[in-house]
Amino acid sequence: MPLARTWSVALSGVDGVPVEIEADIGSGLPKVRLVGLPDPSLTESKERLRAAVRNSGEAWPSQHVTLGLSPATLPKNGSGYDLALACAVLAAAGVVPEGAWEFTVLVGELALDGRVRPVRGVLPGLLAARRHGLRRAVVPASTLPEAALVDGMEILGACTLADVLAWARGEQGRLALPEEPAPAAPPPRPDLADVVGQPEARWALEVAAAGGHHLLLLGPPGTGKTMLAHRLTGLLPELTPAEALEVTAIHSVAGQLDTDAPLVSSPPFVAPHHSTSVAALVGGGGGLAKPGAVSRAHRGVLFLDEACEFGPRRLEALRTALEEGEVRLARRDGVVRYPARCQLVLATNPCPCAPARDSDCVCPPNIRRRYLSRLSGPLLDRVDLRVHMRPLTAMSAVGVEPENTAAVRDRVSRARQAAAERWSDHGWRTNAEVPGPALRREFALPRKVTAVLDRGLSLGTITGRGADRSLRVAWTLADLAGADRPDADHVAAALEFRERRAA
Repeated sequence: MPLARTWSVALSGVDGVPVEIEADIGSGLPKVRLVGLPDPSLTESKERLRAAVRNSGEAWPSQHVTLGLSPATLPKNGSGYDLALACAVLAAAGVVPEGAWEFTVLVGELALDGRVRPVRGVLPGLLAARRHGLRRAVVPASTLPEAALVDGMEILGACTLADVLAWARGEQGRLALPEEPAPAAPPPRPDLADVVGQPEARWALEVAAAGGHHLLLLGPPGTGKTMLAHRLTGLLPELTPAEALEVTAIHSVAGQLDTDAPLVSSPPFVAPHHSTSVAALVGGGGGLAKPGAVSRAHRGVLFLDEACEFGPRRLEALRTALEEGEVRLARRDGVVRYPARCQLVLATNPCPCAPARDSDCVCPPNIRRRYLSRLSGPLLDRVDLRVHMRPLTAMSAVGVEPENTAAVRDRVSRARQAAAERWSDHGWRTNAEVPGPALRREFALPRKVTAVLDRGLSLGTITGRGADRSLRVAWTLADLAGADRPDADHVAAALEFRERRAA
């Protein structure tokens, strides 16, 4: 009874699990049976496999073929198993030596004519395969730049099934090797010097960049809210190699990688439209959920322009992700986790009519309250910095040259370095990541420094979460000032950021 094995990989979120594929050819009527919890797209692969093998010049076994995918209890979805399934069948039929697939993971979808098509999630899949001891990978040739990001594995690219079979029989040169990647050009970043006026908002943007804090920009249209938000990523440091792989893996699963330069080395900027769905914002879909905008913005910026137009249901879905830095999505085939440690920037008008000056507003007070109440108290409690922007009074300030991105980024880098050194023993990189208990115990400030927070708590004007977030902002203000610890002025300034409201 001929039996052969190959390896592929299944994805659950951005975590991969190697899948052992067994092919058994036995007596009986010609039939293909696929077991191991395949989804409909994987079940259809039986027809693709027959056509691809036949059109590659090979004969499909005229017997009963059983294909098993293990672990059997893990749901399998997608078409990325096609190449491994076809190679397992042909190895069981004796067409190619089975030893060719030892310690090799095979990933790719097969076209009916035998071409190997790209699939999503190649990078996280190969990272999982490497962790489990697989030393070689055969992937679609178009995904070679992405696969080459995985160190410690031999990476080969295939254009057709016939090329893979020829390589398995010992023919050299049939599979492509990854080329040396060209250095990726840094993405164009708009300059902060383009923003006219708004000194308070510019300072809040600098504080947000230095500490990784969430930000709310509230003001009339045309004051520069969107311009400021788009310039935040230019103030953030480049991603570390580990962070870059983490972010690239999420974008790979989402199918949004640049095929020529797949590595995401700069903080991403994601700005969904206010008509987006909850599933598109936090993740969703049938079977196993796909990453949403909040996960694609991991280690970067999620910008919600016209935030009040998103509606409470979509905005409230962000609360857990902002607090925990990850999204947990339960669907039919299981629960997946996607990282979601991003900086949220909200921009909104103070009312529906949105005049250039607040004095020209024609909205009744109850309409203004109802409009802004779409940003609920629990959501705003997670936003560290709130700025009411002023209407512009002049297109330029006489004798004043606005600071550019490079100057502000230099101060942000020094502040971030100070925070990273302070929290290095605990694994935190920014002040926004520090848990409240650590700030109150191990890094507690003197009572006279936090007196203003204690007064706010006693009066009920600030919550416990708000007090913790004010402490984080105070540490950021101290880092920007070059101080070792926050003083009373830093704590008061941090609390003032939370208390600012529309005039």
